[in-house]
Amino acid sequence: MTIVLPFLFGYLAAVVGVIPPGLINMTAAKVSLVDGKKRAMVFVLGALLIIFFQTYISVFFAQYINLHNEVVILLREIGLIIFMVLTIYFLKFAKKPNISPEEHAVVKSKRNRFFVGMFVSAINFFPIPYYVLISMTMASYGVFAFETMPESSFVLGAVLGSSTIFYLYVVFFNKMKSKTDYFINNMNKMIGTITGIVALFTLFNLLKYYF
Repeated sequence: MTIVLPFLFGYLAAVVGVIPPGLINMTAAKVSLVDGKKRAMVFVLGALLIIFFQTYISVFFAQYINLHNEVVILLREIGLIIFMVLTIYFLKFAKKPNISPEEHAVVKSKRNRFFVGMFVSAINFFPIPYYVLISMTMASYGVFAFETMPESSFVLGAVLGSSTIFYLYVVFFNKMKSKTDYFINNMNKMIGTITGIVALFTLFNLLKYYF
């Protein structure tokens, strides 16, 4: 049970945290529509690599962060700046993708998609405080211990849960061929809106902390 429960909680926590439209899963859907399912999955693999390290770091430093609230605040401040910049970029400067036949004829690098997935995942700081909270909550109920096996089981569950949702996003949007043009033309606005909402939510929480 010291391995099974952390795995299940990690998996469920990832599903709950990733299933709402977010920067990573929406970008994966965009890559799927523009470049195809295979390259979208390469993007997902890059994102999952970063999620693995983020989750492990979150669990490893959970006790320390719990005793030093200023660390969580710092992460939120950094995230606020990043998502404000992303919102401005996607709403004002990002170009609409070209999906002409000529574009599809170009062979694109799978390796580049892997690194793009790593980058998009790396600028998303929210998994760190999220998994810190989850791991500390589990520990408070006695279903998780800060030891090697439970930690590894929790991290594995989180990565597999995230991969499940990312895969569903890639497959779901890839099958909506009849609405592809509308989705492509409005993708940047959708991502910009998501990052804007996240930025406002982060700002609201920071204001509550300061005032």
